[in-house]
Amino acid sequence: MKLTRQNAGESISMTGMNRRNFLQKSIALSAVISMGDLQRVLAQTTEGTSDPLVGLTLIETSRRIHFHQVTSVELVQAYLDRIKIYNPKLNCFITVMHADALAQAALLDQEAKAGKFRSPLHGIPIVLKDNIDTAGTRTTAASQVFDDRVPTEDAFVTTKLKNAGAVILGKANMHEFAMGHTSATTYFGPVRNPWAPAHTAAGSSGGSAVAVVSDLCVAALGTDTGGSVRMPAAYCSMVGLKPTYGLVSIRGIIPLTYSLDHCGPMTKTVEDAALLLNTMAGYDKLDVGSREHPAEDYTQSMKHPVSKIRLGIPRAPFFDFLDEGTSTCIEAAIEVLSKIVASVKDVYMPSTEGFNSISLAGEGDVLQLELDRKSHGAGYSIDIKRSIETGIKGMNDVSDQPCTEKVVNYIESNWSLIKTRRTIDDAFIDFDLIALPTMRVVAPTINEAIDKAENPKPHEPMVDSNCRPFDVWGIPAISVPCGFSKDGLPVGLMIAGPNFSEGKVLALGHAYEQATQWHLRKPPLTPEMTVPPIVRKS
Repeated sequence: MKLTRQNAGESISMTGMNRRNFLQKSIALSAVISMGDLQRVLAQTTEGTSDPLVGLTLIETSRRIHFHQVTSVELVQAYLDRIKIYNPKLNCFITVMHADALAQAALLDQEAKAGKFRSPLHGIPIVLKDNIDTAGTRTTAASQVFDDRVPTEDAFVTTKLKNAGAVILGKANMHEFAMGHTSATTYFGPVRNPWAPAHTAAGSSGGSAVAVVSDLCVAALGTDTGGSVRMPAAYCSMVGLKPTYGLVSIRGIIPLTYSLDHCGPMTKTVEDAALLLNTMAGYDKLDVGSREHPAEDYTQSMKHPVSKIRLGIPRAPFFDFLDEGTSTCIEAAIEVLSKIVASVKDVYMPSTEGFNSISLAGEGDVLQLELDRKSHGAGYSIDIKRSIETGIKGMNDVSDQPCTEKVVNYIESNWSLIKTRRTIDDAFIDFDLIALPTMRVVAPTINEAIDKAENPKPHEPMVDSNCRPFDVWGIPAISVPCGFSKDGLPVGLMIAGPNFSEGKVLALGHAYEQATQWHLRKPPLTPEMTVPPIVRKS
């Protein structure tokens, strides 16, 4: 077999191997990857293509590795070279694992040379949000408090990715301790939106989103407590999936509010998210929130026809306060969806009011109190310190509410949460899935976000996101690109369904993706690009 390899950013091609010959060779591959998985990943030949090495989808990259068109070392080095150029401008990485990534890639290349592929993720560079533990590599949650924190064990999802042959390329910047939705509050400096560097990338998984859409990795993992996977996906024009609560273990992830925390894939396409979810999903008996569910091949579930889907549009209250750009894009998206599903109608979803006590008077404050004790109140950003102090004061202040009453309120609220999650599927009686805006407004500037965080207005409600109820319900929800405002800022469409309906949610997301071309657009990045300064109001 003759291979032609060129530098990162240039085309690579393969000659001398047709599809039949390759499939004959694939019979000898190691049993660690099933033939079904292999054939699905390699379902299409890549002969004659001229895609650049960096910037391919996860599926396309996997095909190239399995066809021996590219090695993992070449792939990792190409991404490291691009990170060196663009991370100083976008600030989406906290730690880049140069030596470890190259060493792991070299080991995986040896296995591939011997015909042993662990899974479709074999040799693929993946980025983890920096609240997901990596043994031997610091995990900071973007806080000075954890600047020197080095875990001794991998998170459950980290172990699953490594066992599948993924290469951990680095740790992504994020909103400090995931306690915000802009990724502008972080000890390591704000994450910039690659479509408009003066604007936020949303949060808290902002760095993960930026790394993917800027072609600084193949895919990434984020976490979602109130929208932190889907909000950055919407603002960065890429795919972010929050799975059913408990489908993906959160053991080894620095918690924000354990009862609401999720971990999900962040990718270029819906198909990539499905493939990554195949590896991430699985029961973990040591995670008290983990739920047993029969194994699924989400790349196959995603291919189910959507022509019989009854789609609901929950206009109230999710369409309130939409800005013009968002409204225009969402209505256009609904029009597209109406042509590929069985029916579309306005529907209502149950209210989630009354669940704030889960984080404000319970789990979140317990974590904050423990962190405050360890750090002696030092090292936090201004707004995070204010939030922690408010939470601790609320826990200790018994003048207006005795401790016993607070405990009772937390327990009752938690019971209510459990009941809501058990009954939410009942809402999907005469419709199968729902579609709505991920965010109600386009991305603000970083300066606006910092000013709002450091100089908050009392009792100002957050009306920019539609994501939080889905963390309370615990049901799967995906954000996919659906257009841009007149100023060029991305807009995201959210699709959600009942518990464990990931396959159907992915199927409709994929069908919409194929009916449009928004996912094919790339942000206008150049090595010469400049970034505007951060200006704080006095």
